[in-house]
Amino acid sequence: MIELVCNLHSHTRFSDGAGFHRDVVAAAARAGLDVVGVTDHNVWVGGLQGYHNRVLLLVGEEVHDPCRQPQANHALILGAGQELAPLASSPQALIRAARELGALVFLAHPVEYAPRWLQSRLGEPALPWVDREVVGFTGLELWNTMSEFKARLRTPLHALYYAFFPHRFLFGPFPEAVRWWEQLWLSEIPAVAIGGADAHAHLYALGPLRRVLFPYEWLFRAVNTHILVDHPLQRRVEEDWPLIRDALQAGRAWVANDLLGSSRGFRFEAYSGHRRATMGETLRRAGAVQMEAVAPLPGEFRLIRFGDGVVARARGRMLRHLTAEPGIYRIQVYRGGRLWILTNPIRVI
Repeated sequence: MIELVCNLHSHTRFSDGAGFHRDVVAAAARAGLDVVGVTDHNVWVGGLQGYHNRVLLLVGEEVHDPCRQPQANHALILGAGQELAPLASSPQALIRAARELGALVFLAHPVEYAPRWLQSRLGEPALPWVDREVVGFTGLELWNTMSEFKARLRTPLHALYYAFFPHRFLFGPFPEAVRWWEQLWLSEIPAVAIGGADAHAHLYALGPLRRVLFPYEWLFRAVNTHILVDHPLQRRVEEDWPLIRDALQAGRAWVANDLLGSSRGFRFEAYSGHRRATMGETLRRAGAVQMEAVAPLPGEFRLIRFGDGVVARARGRMLRHLTAEPGIYRIQVYRGGRLWILTNPIRVI
């Protein structure tokens, strides 16, 4: 399979971002992305999707109901090819319509926190997904860079600190989001986990300090989604988008904080007899099952079975674990005490 590095959540001046589509694509190219998604708030911009230099620009939409108070339920939609914001008042109708158009729907920043001072002084509220009874969505944006930043700003002094040391706030998805994701899988809802920047490239001001804390390029070097497609891209959107859509739909993907080192080349697979499965796939046992994860850099590996926690650990560049137990298994890899890689699971039956 061919690996692609994607960041599927960014904004331009068509909504509340600081740059244009060309700025997003240029930053994505400098950061080494293969695919970048622009998902402006409640506006779908036609005519721009396609290859720009070597980067594939996908134009989607982040849909939410602006009349809802307090704000909640932001949905990332990729591949609809038309405006869907008029359906925002009904999350279930929105999801249904998008899926009927062949689009992917990810619940954006499904768990989010915002300190009180941030809401009152800067107008930055928490924007979680609260209607958890919806069905039919593709997955969860499990790790959102800007959501984690928002949650870390317990005081204005924290904001000042992270303005100079932005890489130090990234530790991983919120535990509540991970628990929700695991519960979905245990309830036979195979929700795909992705990560994204939620890039806006805003200029922030705190007293006399004014700076763009998170330029597009910096964010595109941080939390990304790596996917595995069946064959190389052809540089034709009509052929390449279905490959990318199918890989994301299947969950052949992992999320990585690439600031800790590029995770290109990582793999997680399971074997049983002559049978083999990778992330997002199901392996039917033919006896014992060999789990194997390999990373391009050394780290601390944890093999996790949904509902049971960590079942194996290893240090270095590889984890191997032999088991006869069915279950839903995923890998987490840490570097320097911080989460580096989180995979979608392999189901063993």
